[in-house]
Amino acid sequence: MEKISKKNWSLIWILGLAGQLCWNVENAWFNTFVYDKIAPNPTIISWMVGISATATTFATFFIGTMGDRKGKRKPFIAIGYILWGIFTITFGISEFLPISSIFAAGCFVVGMDAIMSFFGSVGYDSAFCAWTTDISNESNRGKVGGAFATMPVLATIFGSVVSGIIIDTLDFFAFFIMIGSLVSLIGVFTLFTLQDAPTLKAKKDEKGFWHQFFSVFHYKTVRENKELFWVFVIMMIYFIGFNVYFPYVTIYFVNYLGMDFTMTGIVQGVSLLAAVVLTIPAARFIDRGKNTSVIAGALLINITGLTIICLSHSLATLGIGMLLTGIGYVIILQTLTAWYKNLYPEEQRGQFEGIKQLFFVCIPMIIGPTISNIIIRNYGIKGVVNGEAGMIPNEILFAVSAVLTLFTFLPLIPAGKLLRDRKREVI
Repeated sequence: MEKISKKNWSLIWILGLAGQLCWNVENAWFNTFVYDKIAPNPTIISWMVGISATATTFATFFIGTMGDRKGKRKPFIAIGYILWGIFTITFGISEFLPISSIFAAGCFVVGMDAIMSFFGSVGYDSAFCAWTTDISNESNRGKVGGAFATMPVLATIFGSVVSGIIIDTLDFFAFFIMIGSLVSLIGVFTLFTLQDAPTLKAKKDEKGFWHQFFSVFHYKTVRENKELFWVFVIMMIYFIGFNVYFPYVTIYFVNYLGMDFTMTGIVQGVSLLAAVVLTIPAARFIDRGKNTSVIAGALLINITGLTIICLSHSLATLGIGMLLTGIGYVIILQTLTAWYKNLYPEEQRGQFEGIKQLFFVCIPMIIGPTISNIIIRNYGIKGVVNGEAGMIPNEILFAVSAVLTLFTFLPLIPAGKLLRDRKREVI
């Protein structure tokens, strides 16, 4: 089977890391920025995360369908990345606007985050992710999954350690300018370097764009792709638990544990670094079809890590908890990525990226932060951040996340059975 060329591997890593770095900025630092510069109000973050998740999901469906119809990914990658970077910079302008009302300031950051996320999804989720499926096959998607699982960790390490130092030194706006400019320049770079897969063909529904757009929502689609949808349910349940704590992890370290941004970055970055190494042996098991065993083990590691963070009273135990949580997260994401890419219908990869986004981003990012908002408002700690009184998240977030993550084992059972049945049919 055809290998992925060195040039395409380079593009996978360049575009993937830049995209994940920008998502890390949005998921971690936008929320911290709101707490620090607007108001320590979890409701703003809940709305910001939920609306941006809805925007990214619509963008992935819309542009994914368009990419399938045109048989092209390249223009959407380039345009998406260029505008993604521009609106990352624009988000930071909210700090300097003469807005006296917290409600008005909240509406502005929610709107800017949604626009930034829309174009991020155009470039990354709908086009770039579909392109990586176009150029890969079942024999090397374990490695592609490993790359996709490693990138968020590397981005988190950079986004935690380096970003923390930059923000402590130069503040948020300079940081947003640096990240946004980098992503936009990489978008320009793809115009001259990236090529669509030669096997990618235009797939046009004769009844028109919107008929093709909505065709993927038909029950027949679920019936014909049962294993794929069970994988999506695994992803949805896991990431609901993940999104209970993740949008607040930096806020928890800074405003509850009292660390500065630099130390917060070091704790997160160093503890996650070892997790990257484990993607290499995991890829071998994934390529052999041991998906359910790998995910089950990773879930146990992840839940143990969350429990240790919840109970930790020292920097050492906090680091161990972050390490185990990171290992579980990386291996789960790696396995799920390879699993669903192997199941995508060849002529609807762009559209199915949209369905994946619904289960991976939209539903978890609405439900998870809504749960967080309730927990913080009722069980958080009263505090003052940058002169504003508000509620600060505490360790209860991690305990709730660990409990919710346990439910991921339920859909793993039918998904594993369908995987084994499919492998027997091939044999």
